[in-house]
Amino acid sequence: MNKKLQQLISSIETIAVIGNPDVNITGITCDSRTVEPGSLFIAVKGVAVDAHRFIPDVVKRGAAAVVCQDLPQEQPEGVTFVQVADSQIALARLASEWFDRPSEKLKLVGVTGTNGKTTTATLLYEITQLMGYKAGLLSTVQNIIDRKVIPAKQTTPDHISLNSMLHDMVQAGCEYAFMEVSSHACAQHRIDGLQFAGGIFTNLTRDHMDYHKTVDNYIAAKKMFFDALPADAFALVNIDDKVGEVMVQNSKAKKYTYSLRSIADYKAKMIEDRIDGTLLNINGNEVEVMFTGRFNAYNLLSVYGAATLLGFPEDQVLVKMSLLKPVAGRFQTMRSKRGYTAIVDYAHTPDALVNVLGAIAEVLNGKGHIITVCGCGGDRDKGKRPIMAREAAVRSDKVILTSDNPRTEDPEAILRDMEAGIIPPLSGKVVKITDRRQAIATACMLAQAGDVVLVAGKGHEDYQEINGVKHHFDDREVIQEIFNNETK
Repeated sequence: MNKKLQQLISSIETIAVIGNPDVNITGITCDSRTVEPGSLFIAVKGVAVDAHRFIPDVVKRGAAAVVCQDLPQEQPEGVTFVQVADSQIALARLASEWFDRPSEKLKLVGVTGTNGKTTTATLLYEITQLMGYKAGLLSTVQNIIDRKVIPAKQTTPDHISLNSMLHDMVQAGCEYAFMEVSSHACAQHRIDGLQFAGGIFTNLTRDHMDYHKTVDNYIAAKKMFFDALPADAFALVNIDDKVGEVMVQNSKAKKYTYSLRSIADYKAKMIEDRIDGTLLNINGNEVEVMFTGRFNAYNLLSVYGAATLLGFPEDQVLVKMSLLKPVAGRFQTMRSKRGYTAIVDYAHTPDALVNVLGAIAEVLNGKGHIITVCGCGGDRDKGKRPIMAREAAVRSDKVILTSDNPRTEDPEAILRDMEAGIIPPLSGKVVKITDRRQAIATACMLAQAGDVVLVAGKGHEDYQEINGVKHHFDDREVIQEIFNNETK
């Protein structure tokens, strides 16, 4: 692929252009290590590294042009320098332009919120495929181009990878695309330059305080997504969440609401709730789904709303919803020969853990015990650690605190932070087993027929990161091995 620099920079606001704007560009990148002769390099001021310092290196590598916020003192001939106010925003728009604005050729729907993003985006992708249309998915678990699966490295890909995959979706004949929109992606302008047909807000609770520092900053980051939606897009928000209406107060998009408690455009009621499914009433129509819990009722309601707003017939949407299955690592149930149930869930925030434990308690209705295995990730928000432990202890009959992904932190130090949230009346419920495999095995050993073992935090992940190294570890595999060795 080749494009003239002038064509590319016509999509951004420039302060100055020094050199030849008609130069031929053979590729774009924000990673100095990937620069080749003819490349356009965008120098981004990141959280950890300011890429402006690599400009001399990319010039030596043969970069044809450099986009930057601060012009370098040395500006060699043969290299065009483009100065901009914000290179993050420029990168997003340049990436879109490089790949021929792929989002404009798709009906792209973004899903943002603390919890439920993966389930909602994935189910929308699946329901669209079931309707007979080609679609793409960008999620925490996996990226899919029609039916081709590409492993996901982060919730929302970087600017260039994101537009590259959207371009591939267009090339594959996809008409729709669904993506998780993380708060990091909003704050870092990764979704700038994309054209959305709609946006969904699920909920907002404490998360990513290590990055955003305050809840207000976190809310503001999420809100950026809705503020940028065009007038012909839809904004579908959960008004049972206290910041639902705040999200769309400045949005030009057409506003729609969903709720389990209030009057809304899309209203649902849980008629019957079981460990393996729920009977829902959605806008006066009953539908049996293979999902459990109030939090999943919210997810499915938003899926129903978005699908109908995209123009799919309501009756067909309800039929397809009954065929949908839980997303990998999201309230994924496994039944033991001894009569207890193990549930693997990605719940890694206090609110997500409360939701999952609440759903289990509603189904059990006091007729079984809840044994919870949970931990907290290293190098992340330390403030939620004692809260996670306390919520688990309040809502479980037994809690085993264990290692999650300690990353570069001492696992024992993480567990001490969690233990700080356990007040004396709850301490008798809680034990600490650092080794995650042993913790899961102990929980299963303690379980009796009718009990539920919840293994929370890692969900779909098939690794455990210790001292910066990823070791294969899958909660589901560990549980299945335990089940295989059990006798009735």
